Amino acid sequence: MKTLLTQINKVMMLTLVLGAASLYAQKAESPDFSFDLGAKINDMTITQSGTVVVATNDGLVGIKPGSNELLFNFTDYGKVKPEELNYIPLSPYVMVGQTGFANLSSKKAVIDHVSGKVLFTTESKNWKNVFTCDVMMPQNKLVVSGFQKGGGKAENVTPKVAVYDLGTGEEDYSFFLLTPGKVTMKHYAVTGKPLLLKDKLLIPTSQGIIAKSKTGETLWENKVKNVNWMTSNETETDIYAFAATTNGKNTRIYKINANGTEAWEDERKVKGSVSNFQILSQGLAVVSDVAGGSGALAAKSESKITMFNAANGEDLWDKAPKTKGYVQHFYIMEDGILFGIQSGGINKISYDGNTLFKKPLKTGENILTMAETPQGLIYITSEDANIVNLNSGEQVWAKPLKFKRATTVSSTFDEKNNRYLIAADEKLFSIDADSGASELLVEADFEGKEDPTHIEVRDGGILLTSDQNMMLLDWEGKTNWHEYHRAPGISAFGAILAGVTAVASTGMAMSAAARAGANKNYLGQYNQYGAEMKRAQDMFSAIGTASFNELAKRFKATSATENSQFILTKLDDGVGLIKINKDSGNVEKEIILKDKKPEYKVDEFGGYLYYKPNDKTIYAYNLSQ
Repeated sequence: MKTLLTQINKVMMLTLVLGAASLYAQKAESPDFSFDLGAKINDMTITQSGTVVVATNDGLVGIKPGSNELLFNFTDYGKVKPEELNYIPLSPYVMVGQTGFANLSSKKAVIDHVSGKVLFTTESKNWKNVFTCDVMMPQNKLVVSGFQKGGGKAENVTPKVAVYDLGTGEEDYSFFLLTPGKVTMKHYAVTGKPLLLKDKLLIPTSQGIIAKSKTGETLWENKVKNVNWMTSNETETDIYAFAATTNGKNTRIYKINANGTEAWEDERKVKGSVSNFQILSQGLAVVSDVAGGSGALAAKSESKITMFNAANGEDLWDKAPKTKGYVQHFYIMEDGILFGIQSGGINKISYDGNTLFKKPLKTGENILTMAETPQGLIYITSEDANIVNLNSGEQVWAKPLKFKRATTVSSTFDEKNNRYLIAADEKLFSIDADSGASELLVEADFEGKEDPTHIEVRDGGILLTSDQNMMLLDWEGKTNWHEYHRAPGISAFGAILAGVTAVASTGMAMSAAARAGANKNYLGQYNQYGAEMKRAQDMFSAIGTASFNELAKRFKATSATENSQFILTKLDDGVGLIKINKDSGNVEKEIILKDKKPEYKVDEFGGYLYYKPNDKTIYAYNLSQ
């Protein structure tokens, strides 16, 4: 099953294709909105809120859809590079981070790209050096550690931690890691991300974990040193801390009681780095990834799955399941753990360590989809697809649907005809949901040496699309219409790829979503995109600030371009973008860009095209009109 953030990316990112056709031309010289930024543009990103954030040689600029005025123009740090930006997933925040000479100092700023407010800068809050700077969700807080100016000489060189409310940008509380002026040979450095709990903040340091109350009072300290990250159970009575060994080959796991004492007699050690950790009533499920070596006798790269007793940390399994590769999917079921391997294979193991499938299920490489259906577990890889019984692992379909090692595979469920549709290898397959009988519905004869990359069920039939092609089929697979539009030139391809909407990585997003009930380790239903979007809306609404409410509205809204696809093509007057109706194939709008290598991005939610006609200017076009 695609993760929440993958589905969000799919909605926010528009397939940009190359082609040739024209009807109603709108010249690039007359955009709906124009922004002369006065400095060289280094990066342009459409955020999840719809705001376009532009990094320039002068700073960072925010452009709000439908407005002629800049939302913000942050110039405090001068030139901003793309790698200095961190878009906090499923939030209205972008963090700017610049490191000084030899990493001796750093600048941090947090900007709300919905309201345009600069909520935090190291300079405005008098931070001289910053060790860590972390946005905490769903608490909507910012936790900063480092050296802060403004006190006496001793205070200025004593490590400090402060918590800020991102709803207002104001400080909630702050404290020193040790008494200012106290002479000690110990070096206190924050070694990882703090853990913000309901009534306290835990800070991992080089000398141990320190727990502070919301008034800055020290509640407890321990000797668990150099922790990288922490988590807790729902009641916050059990805390788990993770520390990578110096050589990075192993990870130490500690269990900490609410009073700071170690719950286990000894820490537990797993090979590799922990990539997945789940607290269960049956114990602690841990996935760690081990990097293999080189040479004939070297260990292979693979994941290890371990189940620990939460009470004492003992290994509950006499024999860990063999993976023979990296775990790509990891799901918690009522009777055990279901997992899929990137190199191929699916298996299920009970919480007491017994395999539940009669034998490991062999699959093709790269498992793209694992999800529940009324018939069982559907899996789709780059080489095959099938539905299997979740209890036994036996095939539901008489034999898996096989195809070549496809570069792209797309699928959907056709409710009207009770069948699965899978497009791969220039072919569209239909699989009856009840019988599992499959048939080749059609060979998609796409032009330009393309394969279908997306499949969609429309009211009037089945739509197949790719970069250059759009094809609507009737329910029997006959072609209603086929539109192909030739690329304006292979040289433009790199720029077009660069124009696709950028969205932040999934790790932090899924961590936040998990607290809202969208836990990434629980198998979802096939094609339940709407339910996943609803979870994101609920999380935004629960936080409750004006900016998060705006995000909730955007995620609730229907895509402004759900009935259209945009195609870049060479027109009579130059390269342009055409809007094609998904149901009729008709060209509804045309925008001439007059640029052989256009750099642009499209916001599918909001229905805006942002085009860079030169290195200092951005034009905005309303695609919904």
